[in-house]
Amino acid sequence: MRILLVEDDELLADAVVRGLSLAGFTVDHAGSAELGGSALRTEHFDLAIVDIGLPAADGLSLLQGLRGEGQSTPVLILTARYGLNDKIRAFDLGADDFLMKPFEQAELAARCKALIRRANLAPSGAVRVGRLSIDLIGHQLRIDEQPIELTRREWAILESLAHNLGRVVGKERLLQALAGWEQDLTPNAVETHVSRLRAKLGDSAVIRTVRGLGYRLEEAGARTQ
Repeated sequence: MRILLVEDDELLADAVVRGLSLAGFTVDHAGSAELGGSALRTEHFDLAIVDIGLPAADGLSLLQGLRGEGQSTPVLILTARYGLNDKIRAFDLGADDFLMKPFEQAELAARCKALIRRANLAPSGAVRVGRLSIDLIGHQLRIDEQPIELTRREWAILESLAHNLGRVVGKERLLQALAGWEQDLTPNAVETHVSRLRAKLGDSAVIRTVRGLGYRLEEAGARTQ
């Protein structure tokens, strides 16, 4: 799951990026509303965490602009302001959640998981595909109830495919889920990790290559389109 953090406080941003990375997210950081808006308009993120108190345009202006353009990416608003009016305005503009500073990293990670789960219509966090049982909350994979160990990057690919079950996920989107902005990976890295993931899944499910488009997770024996 890929998150964009829009926060101008570098110390706080570093702490949030580290904490969410340890929780299994790929996190990119933008220091202004302008940079954050540009990233959200051109790349895929599962969630945006936006501080209200940004330089120049504030976080609520960014939120208002995104929603006005029809952007549906879930947005969690961060703020050190304690006024009720800010909270009400954030929700009126289309915020999905609101968290006051200071906050605990564990609570932020839990809220992120809940927002992404809600956006992808998986209330229980559980996805079943053939003999696979994928726990998107607990980051666990089972085949015929037997746990299967995955690396972080294998899990990032499986998670992206499971969130888009039955739909094609582009190679570029998978690459972003693997690396974000901080790591320089080539498209071949996606192929490598998909190949390793396929080997672990065996014949329990299929990661189908859709030539020129990307990959799709489906039950073994499903008809191709």
